[in-house]
Amino acid sequence: MGLGGCIILIAVGAILTFATDWHMQGVNLDLVGVILMIVGLIGVTTFSSIARRRRVVVPPTAPTVVEEERRVRRDGYSDGYGV
Repeated sequence: MGLGGCIILIAVGAILTFATDWHMQGVNLDLVGVILMIVGLIGVTTFSSIARRRRVVVPPTAPTVVEEERRVRRDGYSDGYGV
């Protein structure tokens, strides 16, 4: 579940807890809303700690330059003709 899902859980829980006055037999909607908000908060903290761990900044390193020794052949065939 991503950050968006956690925020949706918090919003739905807040709506059930504070904005509704429904009464269902056997179900306490206030308690369900509080549980959804708690689960959403746990998800947000877990997601943010995992995302913080992924964002490890590695300082750039200087590129290593390897110079090759170039051998020049002077036998008349170094230009590619007659090989």
